[in-house]
Amino acid sequence: MPPVFAHGRLRLYLLKLLDEAPRHGYEVIRLLEERFQGLYAPSAGTVYPRLAKLEAEGLVTYATEGGRKVYSITEAGRAELADRGGELADLELEIRDSVSELAAEIRDDVRGAAGALRREMRAAASASAAPVEDASWAAAKEELRKAKQEWKEQARRAKDESRRAREEAQAARRQAKEAQERAREEVMRIASQFQEQFAKSGGMLGNLAGSWLGGTTTTARPGDAGATAADTASDTAAPDPHWAEDLTSTGDPARDLDRMLDRFRDDIRDAARDHGVTPARLAEARAHLAAAADRIAETLRPRR
Repeated sequence: MPPVFAHGRLRLYLLKLLDEAPRHGYEVIRLLEERFQGLYAPSAGTVYPRLAKLEAEGLVTYATEGGRKVYSITEAGRAELADRGGELADLELEIRDSVSELAAEIRDDVRGAAGALRREMRAAASASAAPVEDASWAAAKEELRKAKQEWKEQARRAKDESRRAREEAQAARRQAKEAQERAREEVMRIASQFQEQFAKSGGMLGNLAGSWLGGTTTTARPGDAGATAADTASDTAAPDPHWAEDLTSTGDPARDLDRMLDRFRDDIRDAARDHGVTPARLAEARAHLAAAADRIAETLRPRR
């Protein structure tokens, strides 16, 4: 490659760059690279010794800023630039010519390298166009065939497992639906039995409710082996006039009645749990409940 700068021309161009503005050494190197469009970048070993020589000749001076030397042209340097103005103009033309020559050489180098690469690729393709069928090649093909077969078998097994899983899921859904339907039927059957039993024991509900409402009192039960004086006193006691007053009205009489019936049922269950139920007491309670039911029903009928 021919030299970028003829003898003494780099020295002159450094004076030109410093005449434009004060610069440190790295900035001078970067500007030279930009002027040559990246095709030429002088090394620090080329630039810094020349800057030091210009400083020794009194053509440039420097000041230290941030630990770096910033060079500035002196009046003597500007005088030399003025004396060599024609030479500087020739230098600008030489730089453009050097850029063109460098670009051409780089293109030739790239073109030659690309051609050599293409030739090597064609040779490699020709050498591999007819591979030799040796034992290792046959073994590799057999391994590939086995791998493909194994993959197909795994895919088939996965498909079968997926189908079985879907079938099992469908069967489980059917069984759950059948179990739900059976449970629903059982609940309906138990509810029906409960309604029948409730209808049969309506008399007991009426009598007991009537006693609580103040319409019926009872005496000791001679046929009840478990009767006590406390039981007799409890049965003959007057009904509580403030029963269920803690139930705040909802504004809906029908709903309020449902809440009172719930309280009534809970009280009956609590009494049965606390004192127990014997056959004799159950028979008498049925009579009380029946009377209470009749009296409440009569109360709820419209007056004429």
